Amino acid sequence: MKTVRILAVDDHEMTTMGYKFILEDSEFDGFKVKMDTDKSFEGARQKILDSVKLFPYDILLLDIQLSQNADGPAKTGEDLGILAREVSPTSKIVFMSSFSDNYRINSVMQSVDPEGYMVKTEIDQLSLQAMVKTVMTSPPYYTQKALAAIRKKMANDLSLDENDKKILYYLSIGTKTKDMTRYISLSLPTIENRKRQLKALFGVEKQNDQALITESRNRGFI
Repeated sequence: MKTVRILAVDDHEMTTMGYKFILEDSEFDGFKVKMDTDKSFEGARQKILDSVKLFPYDILLLDIQLSQNADGPAKTGEDLGILAREVSPTSKIVFMSSFSDNYRINSVMQSVDPEGYMVKTEIDQLSLQAMVKTVMTSPPYYTQKALAAIRKKMANDLSLDENDKKILYYLSIGTKTKDMTRYISLSLPTIENRKRQLKALFGVEKQNDQALITESRNRGFI
């Protein structure tokens, strides 16, 4: 019987052990599951690089938030997915994340183009089994909240660049405009000008930032 090799990466070890227990104990038509786990970017990166020398993983289950080394820039599951696309192109990638906001989901859709996205609050034994079956035969597989975010974005008729999306995102989580220069490679005057343009684009040019947040959320950008 064929063995489907899966790597599950999550900074909570109990989570990956739960996936492992369920999937290795499940009965699938024509294959069985063998799962490895890791909780850090570096550990998972090395496992992926080692696997491509012999038998690449069939499926990679990636959380977005991962454990970090003490030194060096923070790396996410999205970064790991981008790396995996380059070094292990035959591997199917599925994100398993607590993030259900449109911004985060559509960011990984654009950067990684994964074969699936599961919001953790929607994951159970049946959905895990269905995900593996679907991804191995006819991907993609999305849970309901992920699919709703993707459909909402696809239905939108506005096109914003990455800096515009970042401005909206950081506004939505309460970041002050003057502090956005820490996260966005733009000057403060440029950010303020873009925010004015966004208000005009969304038809709330005479209203406050909360109106911009509400309208951009209604249109699926955050």
